[in-house]
Amino acid sequence: TPISAKLVANLITRAGADRVLTVDLHAGQIQGFFDIPTDNLYSAPTLVRDIKERLELHNVIVVSPDVAGVFRARALAKRIDAPLAIADKRRERDGDSEVTNIIGDVAGKTCILVDDIVDSGITLCNTVDALLAEDAQEVYAYITHGVLSGGAVAIIAASRLKELVLTDTIQATEATRVSNNIRIVSIAPLIGEAIARTAKEESVSSLFD
Repeated sequence: TPISAKLVANLITRAGADRVLTVDLHAGQIQGFFDIPTDNLYSAPTLVRDIKERLELHNVIVVSPDVAGVFRARALAKRIDAPLAIADKRRERDGDSEVTNIIGDVAGKTCILVDDIVDSGITLCNTVDALLAEDAQEVYAYITHGVLSGGAVAIIAASRLKELVLTDTIQATEATRVSNNIRIVSIAPLIGEAIARTAKEESVSSLFD
């Protein structure tokens, strides 16, 4: 967790904010960098609703793209009563990594990769290839923040990923909107409900029970 996140927190506070709502912080410790009340929202309820509407859950397995993401993946797997697998990967440099092993049986399964952020898309596509090499039936990715820098959209479009589902925490580019295997779901209702509860001094954490 870069200490520069504390600088950003101070800038937001000095700019006049008296309360902060965040969505799926990359590191939970960042919430503690703020000196004003801060609520970290989770995209899981929005993503789970979409998964239940579109996929046959009896054949689904949730996959964490690395060991660090196991907590997030396990929480989502629990919500849909699905088993969990983990991609064991070695990161040689930022934005790129090699998947060395898949922990868990994904053969014949519909895999749901769960993560908080996708940037270059290279690591995501490497993980898709590793899952399909283990005889996974197909792979979907549900990710909160779609940075999609550089040629990420083209990389994902050319991959064997069935579909990448993103929330709209980051405004989608035109290339993202017209891509044939990227879809956006809105997280606005969740944020709106959290703001309303804050205004009425009701529980925000109960949104995620």
